Amino acid sequence: RQCWNGYPYQPLMPDLHYYYIVELSFYWSLMFSQFTDIKRKDFSIMFTHHIVTVILISFSYVTNLTRVGALTLCLHDSADILLEAAKMANYCKCQKLSDLLFLMFAIVFIISRLGIYPLWILNTMLFELYEALGNFPAMWFFNILLIVLQVLHCFWSYLIIKAAYKAISRGKAGKWNPLHVAKDDRSDVESSSDEDDSVPRSNNPHNTTTTNGTSGANGTNGYLTGSTCSEDH
Repeated sequence: RQCWNGYPYQPLMPDLHYYYIVELSFYWSLMFSQFTDIKRKDFSIMFTHHIVTVILISFSYVTNLTRVGALTLCLHDSADILLEAAKMANYCKCQKLSDLLFLMFAIVFIISRLGIYPLWILNTMLFELYEALGNFPAMWFFNILLIVLQVLHCFWSYLIIKAAYKAISRGKAGKWNPLHVAKDDRSDVESSSDEDDSVPRSNNPHNTTTTNGTSGANGTNGYLTGSTCSEDH
């Protein structure tokens, strides 16, 4: 309810301004990089998400709905951090760490996107905003876009739960990607790490190893392709 006290005459603090600029730049970069990146099966879904997010960030800034906008951004960032950390652990062959981070991501994602988001964000936009300010066209425009995000949240939550169930049933979460559980070449690094689970390693780990379509001792992304993360780590 504090989002609507004094609206629309709410001062925009500098830190909130820069937070908006960084988030808008990030999602613009994601939307453009999709056309230069490897074509993935979830291209249309992710592209829709990026467009909706860019529109919400831009118009919430223009209409000074930055308080509820900042809450929405923080809520989404909380789960995304764990997702990227789990990916990095998977690329570095730290399987136990990747499993733990993915489990944490799944819990935070479901609680934030299926619990906090509809009960607080959608509730204040659909009901509390109407009670505080009455009806105006921009309110319904934002609400429609926020509901579209919630539909995407439900779809992704289903896939995440499905991935977690398959990972637990087979005793590992090597192919844990929440958008494509089965063998899905979303990127060269992910597909090569998936292949490592099914193809036994050579007796000589220092032989030429191929990762991301390149060969050599240094591999790709700055880690050695012939070594794995120790259990002590």
